[in-house]
Amino acid sequence: MQASPPRAARPGAEQTWAYRSGIGTVQAIMSLLTAQDWQGLEHLPAPGTGAVICANHISYADPFAVAHMLHAAGHHPFFLAKNSLFTIPVIGAWIAASGQVPVYRGTSRAADAYRDAVATVQSGKTVVVMPESTFTEDPDLWPMRGKTGAARIAMATDRPIIPMAQWGPHELMAPDSYLLRPFPRKCMRMRVGGPVPLEDLRGHPIDRALLSEATARIMDAITAELEVLRGEPAPAERFDPLVGRRVPRRPSEEGGAA
Repeated sequence: MQASPPRAARPGAEQTWAYRSGIGTVQAIMSLLTAQDWQGLEHLPAPGTGAVICANHISYADPFAVAHMLHAAGHHPFFLAKNSLFTIPVIGAWIAASGQVPVYRGTSRAADAYRDAVATVQSGKTVVVMPESTFTEDPDLWPMRGKTGAARIAMATDRPIIPMAQWGPHELMAPDSYLLRPFPRKCMRMRVGGPVPLEDLRGHPIDRALLSEATARIMDAITAELEVLRGEPAPAERFDPLVGRRVPRRPSEEGGAA
């Protein structure tokens, strides 16, 4: 019987065979198949201090590109991953053993991911959250409305939210496709921004309005970094999957927790 996945990245999880073998495989594959254009690494906090990295979501290749960059910068990243991945024979056991954080969407355990991510960040580890929770549905692949999970984690841990934009993983694996397209060689363009300004929100009741504002700032920060990578301005409105179109940015940032 498969053991239950850990509720948070246990101490030393990044030193386990499962974690080291996984990150080693990612490094080897990404170094072989892709070129790298990494910008803004000076904005990353010191490893071991605990941080939340928030990135846009455009491809199944996203976690590999993000992990490659963060590990090269001295971080041992942990990702929020759908709980269904933990049930895959062999692979699920490896994901659990490597300390990744399971997300139980739409179940009675939906709050577990939040609790586990908070514990992981408070232990000094780096947690990666993609606030959109799924691939962007924007027709031009700009970040869409974010969910409030990352903001909740930031408010609970008093750790910085670091925005990261990526552009290129969608060329390696098209959005919502498992098909690898290694030729011609793709460039993984990653840009890290300074911490999202949330200081004025701390110390206030954590209600829907506060989380909505914090989430809007997070998505704005990611979008601003992506504008630099793409060399073009983003639309003035943000895509809202609930209505299937772009709407004014601030009022739309009222998604769920994960």
